[in-house]
Amino acid sequence: MAGLTFYKTRDIKKIREFYTKTIGMDIWLEQPDCLILQHDNLLIGFCESQESEISGIITFFYRSKTDVDKIHKKLKSASPTAPVSNDIYSIYQFFARDPEERVLEFQTFLNPLPPYMMGDELLNSRRSVRNFQKKNITAAVLRSVLDNCRTSPTSRNSQSYYFVVIKDQQKMKFLSSLRDANSIPISNAPLAIAVCSDPNKSKRHIQDAVIAAYHFILSAWIYGLGTCWIADMDRVEVKDLLKIPEDHYVATVTPLGYPLEIPDAPPRRETMQMVRFADEKE
Repeated sequence: MAGLTFYKTRDIKKIREFYTKTIGMDIWLEQPDCLILQHDNLLIGFCESQESEISGIITFFYRSKTDVDKIHKKLKSASPTAPVSNDIYSIYQFFARDPEERVLEFQTFLNPLPPYMMGDELLNSRRSVRNFQKKNITAAVLRSVLDNCRTSPTSRNSQSYYFVVIKDQQKMKFLSSLRDANSIPISNAPLAIAVCSDPNKSKRHIQDAVIAAYHFILSAWIYGLGTCWIADMDRVEVKDLLKIPEDHYVATVTPLGYPLEIPDAPPRRETMQMVRFADEKE
């Protein structure tokens, strides 16, 4: 189920320009005399009227302080004060006004949040994280992340994958040393997860494990937790340390923790640069 809030506006063209060009919202749906805008999972509607509704506060929240600072730079003329931390609500925030004097709040929560992301935001915002806060991950949050992985697809529904939770710091230090700089992130996190699979349950156990690992990475991101794909961990020393049978497969050993910072998005190809059509002639 979803929902949205509508406001009356006297100047829908000015409102469209402000919210799309300044705030960066997308047009979700356009109808005669009405416009619905989207900011991730926030939907706001504006409909033309002889009067404007300006009561209440429209709040936009972001993943980090950096994101809040970026939007503040774009809104300096509409915002009298710089972003500040609000210890009462554990948020980092500032206020601004739109062209019709509606109060806008821009913030980031300083504490972990329950899941809120839509699918496209989840896929597009995920980053590889290599440095982590010292904040512990509660058993309830870890259980919730793993619960989402129960639906990971496998060959013939074999469910051949499983997860090994690693909390011992000596074990994590050893794992982080196996691939030099590539595996160091493991020692920077409060815990690590080995994603494995059993060849006795599936002839496609490698694919099963890789899919389950990515399922885990996305599930972790939903709960604000960062991961980093550490490859080439299907090794005897890893299996000996974690008591994993020799014939089982280790897809990755990923660190898991709350990001110290969220990296910027790396350059990506344009969509059609990665697409080929099998039925087209050369």
